Amino acid sequence: MKKYGALFICFLMSFAVMAGDGDSKKFLFLFNKKELKEYKLTMKDIEKQFSSFETKVYGGNSELALILETPAGNFDECFVGQFLIRNKENINLKLEEIAFRMVDLTETRQVTSALLTAYEESLQDKKADRKAEKP
Repeated sequence: MKKYGALFICFLMSFAVMAGDGDSKKFLFLFNKKELKEYKLTMKDIEKQFSSFETKVYGGNSELALILETPAGNFDECFVGQFLIRNKENINLKLEEIAFRMVDLTETRQVTSALLTAYEESLQDKKADRKAEKP
């Protein structure tokens, strides 16, 4: 039981750290290196086109990733996916065409938080039932 409590506290702390600005939304975009070469794009090109937003680019042995933080507003995956990216040949491509995966990290965090809360409530209910059964 102590392990579950420690796990729950760790999750809460990680969510508090990730929350930062409550009004902004974070999106994760994953790119395939081969597809970017076909489109004649680099991660720096994509990141430059989002200069008005806060971005982080990750690369390495796995897929390339871009984390985009948008300000307060009605941004969702569909809207952000419609952003145009200009390649080296001055051809506009939609972000949703280039990225093979788009994830709304803010929404995912809310869903995970709700699931953890429901799990903790079920544990508390089971614990209360066990206490009630004991004479």
